[in-house]
Amino acid sequence: MTIDVLGIDLAKNVFQLHGVDRKGNAIFKRRVMRDQLLSVLAGIEPCTVAIEACTGAFCWARQFEELGHNVKIVSPQYVKPFVRRQKNDGNDAEAISTAVRQPHIPLVPKSPFGKSGVNVSA
Repeated sequence: MTIDVLGIDLAKNVFQLHGVDRKGNAIFKRRVMRDQLLSVLAGIEPCTVAIEACTGAFCWARQFEELGHNVKIVSPQYVKPFVRRQKNDGNDAEAISTAVRQPHIPLVPKSPFGKSGVNVSA
């Protein structure tokens, strides 16, 4: 089966991945270290990658898009209602993949690289 949506719980060192098919059935669950994340995603057929908005989300989104994936960023306030059990990385990744599949959930707009509005000058 092919992964339709891959929810990723972004963290400092260990990332939790949760992939579902078109019917919403879990077909891929994996815990990945930071240095392995891009190589794991490179080995996955292009799909929709869902991540929660955070400080590093836009940087990761650009890297995932370079691998051919369609990235959707969801605000944490819209993910929280979909956490079914005790809050942990695996359940968060599952909730992210569920939230992004809902038609009424607004997505965070991605800003192009260099257009973040941050002015860095000496």
